[in-house]
Amino acid sequence: MSLLLALPGAVGLWLVTGGRGLPVRPARWVAAATAAATLVLAVVVVALGSSVDRPWLPELGMRWSFGLDGISVPLVLLTATIGLLVAAHAWAEMPTGGSPATFLGCLLLVEAGALATFAARDAVLFFVAFEVVLVPMWLLVGRYGDDHDPRARADAAHRFVLYTAVGSTTMLLGILLLLARAGTSDLRALADGAGGALGGGTQLAVAALLVLGLAVKVPVFPFHTWLPPAHTTAPTAGSVLLAAVLLKMGTYGLVRLPVATVPDGFTRLAPVLAVAGTVGIVWGALVCLVERDLKRLIAYSSVAHMGFVVLALASGSETGLQAALYANVAHGAVSALLFVVVGGLKQRWGSVDLTVPRPALRETSPRLGFVLLLGLAASLGLPGLAGFWGEFLAVYAAWDPAPERSRALFVACAVAAAVGAALAAAYALRVAGIVWAGDRPDPEVATTPDTSGVERVVLGVLAVAVVGLGVAPMVLLGTTADAVARIGGGP
Repeated sequence: MSLLLALPGAVGLWLVTGGRGLPVRPARWVAAATAAATLVLAVVVVALGSSVDRPWLPELGMRWSFGLDGISVPLVLLTATIGLLVAAHAWAEMPTGGSPATFLGCLLLVEAGALATFAARDAVLFFVAFEVVLVPMWLLVGRYGDDHDPRARADAAHRFVLYTAVGSTTMLLGILLLLARAGTSDLRALADGAGGALGGGTQLAVAALLVLGLAVKVPVFPFHTWLPPAHTTAPTAGSVLLAAVLLKMGTYGLVRLPVATVPDGFTRLAPVLAVAGTVGIVWGALVCLVERDLKRLIAYSSVAHMGFVVLALASGSETGLQAALYANVAHGAVSALLFVVVGGLKQRWGSVDLTVPRPALRETSPRLGFVLLLGLAASLGLPGLAGFWGEFLAVYAAWDPAPERSRALFVACAVAAAVGAALAAAYALRVAGIVWAGDRPDPEVATTPDTSGVERVVLGVLAVAVVGLGVAPMVLLGTTADAVARIGGGP
């Protein structure tokens, strides 16, 4: 476990600080080898089991404690896999703006912070690991972004830092209040106590601070406005990490902190969270119907899909918690696939403005066009693909929420979410009609090169994951079942 967490962080820090003068090719090999070794270590830790538990700040009762359970295992494997894929993708796309070693080092630092976040068993340690990703992601957006306007890159990076810093501060206040009243920072002890030692008012205050802070990270409507500029500006690898890893840290935090430790307080906030998630589903889909920038469109679709995760969590049942965890991982695979495709198109075309006539991908780039269609089909929730089970179970959980929830409100949210899923089909067909079927291009418009080399391998792995999760959902659902039963989805 210690080596799993230390390896990408140590190598990433060396690349950023001491290896900045490293030529492109050696830097790529170092990053790829580190990411591959990290994935192997993650598989070994999951298969054999490993944990770390030693005193950290004994005067405050805090421990250096890392370990995995059924909730964190899928996210650790997802993070390690995505880490290897983005490191490999550097062979297909190396953004400008700084040294290649710094870029690759930032990717590894983000991976290290995410792995530590998913493995942390101490609430303060969770917060510290959560914040490790902030600076490297800021560099990826602000320095290596693919927007040619430096002011746009700076604006997106500053908005990312401002929103996440405010969210982190709010979350830290909730963690400190929880620790002060519960007397421990051990997440397992806090979950076992389920807030029993805390009064109703304290539980509500802790839950409100934690939910508000983590809502920025998810992101939940209306705290989502930092996400589209960050996605649009970030390089392809940064967009993939942001969608497939960083957003998962927010929903994972909701499960580990308010849902597990202060369930009574979370129950009282659940209706507000359900409405916010539902509004995000419909709002994100409506924006996607008119958005002209394809990369920004995929970003808004992420807001909509994360709304299903939030709605499922708010439902308060074990089915809802299972749906949220499944949709979390499924969205990671689908969004990574779409951002790699769209990033490749932007690199080929110079922009992904949907109003510009383009050659039909089905004719000029059949492999790239097929993968785009697969990602769009998964995004609209087509049965047999990764997106279906999470959204279907989320709507089902909202239709039959826990007894403490208002059934009328959650049924209304379920109906609205189903409408949002229908709108997702509409915008997916819009994109397919424009990009895959194509408009009649001007004679000067060159054909689009098809995917090849490393890019084809990366897309192939993600495509297999999207299909595999849809065809065999019980592999993931069975992994999380026991841990979900222990949490119980709330009181």
